[in-house]
Amino acid sequence: MRAVNGRSLDLRLRLPDVEGLEPDLRRTLQTRLGRGNVTAQLKLSREEGTASLTVNDTALLQAVDLLTHVSNAAEAAGLTVAPMSASDIANMRGVLETSDTTERDEAALKKALMASLADCLDAFVADREREGAALADVVGAQLKQIEQLVDAASEALGDRELAQRATMERALAKLLETADMPDQTRLAQEMAMIAVKSDVTEELDRLRAHIGAARELMTTDGPVGRKLDFLMQEFNREANTLCSKAQSGALTAIGLDLKTVIDQMREQIQNIE
Repeated sequence: MRAVNGRSLDLRLRLPDVEGLEPDLRRTLQTRLGRGNVTAQLKLSREEGTASLTVNDTALLQAVDLLTHVSNAAEAAGLTVAPMSASDIANMRGVLETSDTTERDEAALKKALMASLADCLDAFVADREREGAALADVVGAQLKQIEQLVDAASEALGDRELAQRATMERALAKLLETADMPDQTRLAQEMAMIAVKSDVTEELDRLRAHIGAARELMTTDGPVGRKLDFLMQEFNREANTLCSKAQSGALTAIGLDLKTVIDQMREQIQNIE
């Protein structure tokens, strides 16, 4: 058995012809696996001595007739054909057939194969769990990075607000120097609108909420890969909005670092069931 990442569970089975084996095996796999492109292959080999060779009389007569026809045609054309031995004729396609001398108990064979599957599936799931534990450490460290970047963005907001206030005060001072005094109500509305458009507090709050949700999912039993994959879209949306509202070099740099870590985490989450 082997598996690669996938959006849902896709089972690809390569099995011998044993009555009822495939549906039972498929149901068993579906109870233990939730996500991934999984390939399961089973090969059967027979013990030596259980098969015997028999002559297919019809094929033998056809082969002899064919050789006689070829020999006569060659002789008529003045050609000499080398004689063929009995082993040469026996090696012609279809002359010899392999037959099984033992009867196969389909029910017993399927039972034995399903027991073998259980051992294989246990080992397969154990390998996935070991890989999952390693991935949990990686994703946990990436969530910690995101949390640190969100904290850094919160600290950078203070410096950015001071710079924005100074800029707005300079712009207001220039307006007051003009002959036409702007409407005070309209001026207050415009300044409030600018403040709202540049406010990233909600984005940072939502990022913190997403971090908490991701950590909770990481400790949940059962498949969580698709939920984490959806959550990564929300992470990325907030990071993009943060960059578009940044209006400062420091905050933009933090937003770009956030996008990088989020993209790296998204790649890892593709491997989580």
